[in-house]
Amino acid sequence: MILSTLMAFASISTDVYLPALPAMGAALHASDGAVELTISGYLVGFSLGQLLWGPIGDRYGRRLPIAVGLALFAIGAAGCALSTSAPMLIGWRALQAVGACASVVLARAMVRDLYTGHRAAQMMSTLMTVMAVAPLVGPSLGSLIMYVASWRAIFWTLVGVGLATLVALNWLPETLPHERRNPTPLGRALRGYGELLTDRRVLGYAGAGGFFYGAMFAYIAGTPFAYITYYHVPPPHYGLLFGGGIVGIMVTNQINSRIVKRFGSDRLLKAGTLCAAVAGVVLGLNAKTAWGGLSGLVIPLFLFLSATGFIVANSIAGALARAPGRAGAVSALVGSIHYGTGIIGSALVGLFADGTPWPMAAIIAAMSVGSLLCALLFLPAVTGKPT
Repeated sequence: MILSTLMAFASISTDVYLPALPAMGAALHASDGAVELTISGYLVGFSLGQLLWGPIGDRYGRRLPIAVGLALFAIGAAGCALSTSAPMLIGWRALQAVGACASVVLARAMVRDLYTGHRAAQMMSTLMTVMAVAPLVGPSLGSLIMYVASWRAIFWTLVGVGLATLVALNWLPETLPHERRNPTPLGRALRGYGELLTDRRVLGYAGAGGFFYGAMFAYIAGTPFAYITYYHVPPPHYGLLFGGGIVGIMVTNQINSRIVKRFGSDRLLKAGTLCAAVAGVVLGLNAKTAWGGLSGLVIPLFLFLSATGFIVANSIAGALARAPGRAGAVSALVGSIHYGTGIIGSALVGLFADGTPWPMAAIIAAMSVGSLLCALLFLPAVTGKPT
């Protein structure tokens, strides 16, 4: 449960304040695009911060860096609550992200410390099913807080979540004993990322997950305005629509954990990217032609999100298996690529925002096709039974 909470910090930090985006823009006298950049600013810190925490976790263990990251997360959330302008909010969101990513990248490494092969993919899917509760209840919780208080109270709530998780860390054992730690100096370890990037399969796993994350964060940045502003969906109902997609993610993660031993993680990864690409293209066509209205967005978005269960866990487990002695660094590199592409996806939604769902849909379609191409071009063809 603690590992699931740590892995959920990316979702906790973003999903809970999605219903407040329009209200934040009005309170800070900022445009829709500027407010959407608070998500991009968060992703910048989250992406770059992972590259630092990975080697630190390989050298000093998992628990201490996670504790430091949780403290930074709480400080950043408090700064967001006290912000008086959009640029200030973006800056504090970046600091919050640097702290949050320590929990995510090192929780993934802890899974690799304990499990290998299809068992690692199973455990990753199980953890993601549990952590999916955060985005499931996040928008609804944010809407409730907005109803009884204001958007600033959302960030004070995140301060409490960070501090509570820091206390819970006392019950989490260290999974990387001293004899298995990597004594490589941090500077050299950081330069080792270039070596990892020469591995074609690491690029395939990271690229498939990365493009999918770009589409996912285009969805996160674009749906509040597509649903609430364009189609006039009440904020509480937005939470229900958002939660429906999370249910799809939870179901497919459970399916993945049950069948990955039989079919293999690479085969399921490729199937997931194909489903996401088809759903993304249909979404783009519907948004361009306005076919189906709100349902024309909701249905393909649900199918797109449901592919998460076959893409994320398998792509992470596959990459971690390539360098088990550097699990922290591999986890950091993959996570940085994932969220780096997420930066592009969410930023493009803000950059091309035109008051319609089309920019969001077009970006999701393009990124989903990119995910499929990475899986097909960089990973070998799957033959025979999985090992």
